[in-house]
Amino acid sequence: MSEETPLRVLLGMTGGIAAYKAAELCRLLVTGGCDVQVVMTDAARRFVTPETMQALSGKPVFADLWDRTVTSGMGHIELSRDRDLVVVAPASADFLAKLAAGLADDLLSTLCLARECPLLIAPAMNRQMWENAATRRNARVLADDGVRIAGPASGDQACGEVGLGRMLEPEEIYREILAALRPSALPDVRVLVTAGPTFEAIDPVRAITNRSSGRMGYAVAQAALEAGARVTLVAGPTALATPAGAHLVSVVSAQEMLDAVNANVADCDIFISVAAVADYRVAKPAAHKVKKSAQALTLELVPTVDILASVAGRPKPPFCVGFAAESQELERFAEDKRQRKKLPLMVANLAQQAIVAEDSDLLLLDEAGTHHLPKAPKLAQARLLIDHIARLYSGGRAVKLKAVRP
Repeated sequence: MSEETPLRVLLGMTGGIAAYKAAELCRLLVTGGCDVQVVMTDAARRFVTPETMQALSGKPVFADLWDRTVTSGMGHIELSRDRDLVVVAPASADFLAKLAAGLADDLLSTLCLARECPLLIAPAMNRQMWENAATRRNARVLADDGVRIAGPASGDQACGEVGLGRMLEPEEIYREILAALRPSALPDVRVLVTAGPTFEAIDPVRAITNRSSGRMGYAVAQAALEAGARVTLVAGPTALATPAGAHLVSVVSAQEMLDAVNANVADCDIFISVAAVADYRVAKPAAHKVKKSAQALTLELVPTVDILASVAGRPKPPFCVGFAAESQELERFAEDKRQRKKLPLMVANLAQQAIVAEDSDLLLLDEAGTHHLPKAPKLAQARLLIDHIARLYSGGRAVKLKAVRP
């Protein structure tokens, strides 16, 4: 971000103990060179004073819908008109309900309704409030309306309970803000992503599987959506929430994943194979539960179809991206897979990190060589990966990001 064109953010605050985090978020934005205008609800002022936010932002703080000191007196419209992004952090359950219903009974809700720029909200509330059906319904409505929802996180809460509902930390929201303002690298490009493990039945209650959580595949789907793509996500069994805007196809076995991919691949431009698909399945699964005995149990395993290779081997394949998790000689084994499957891009990481760690290093291997992405959270890695895919897919055209000083 240049000194002449600072990133302009309207930071809205609603009531909640997490309001103290908004002060740190404001500091991060200003330190990063942003122009920050703070708008608070009456409830927010019970937790953090306007004077504190004015000192941090360097601008007067507004809260009154009828404040005539705002420009021409039409502050409920004009305060957001020169902004690149509106951020509401914390966003209470009450405020989510207002936004979902289109209500505008105070300055902040009116600005959100009258805005012409993107809106990002960071929910913060008690876990039971977040899990309430009405709140979840409101969150889905907002996501469908194009509102970007950052969080919430899980952890200790001010009420003494533990669970989902904590507002993300200021540093995490700051990263979400930067991601929200990136240009669309893949506008209307059709992306098919596979994610998660597969379960290969032994009998009706037992299966062969692996330890994949699906987090990387879901992060790639999220990053592709942020880049403007139309995303279909074919996923094995996980405990993850579907990224808002993605079309989810749930599968269990490798054969079901193959069938789902074959049903969707003709309509995709980019295929990203992140799923940890079982290499083998049981040749003859038992029709009934196999009873435990003192005798050894022998299973006949047969290879499953290599989904990525089958897609890449099509007469007119989409742009194919593979993932390789190796426990040793990472670069050599990953490049061998890329060459054998004739892929433009292979993403490699150590299985020890990929399975259990939230952060990991990635190696991107393409015709130009090897590119290292240092250790970072999976969503951050996924965003960098999507940028790299966009450059390769567009024939080397640079994807220009709106840079902001960290």
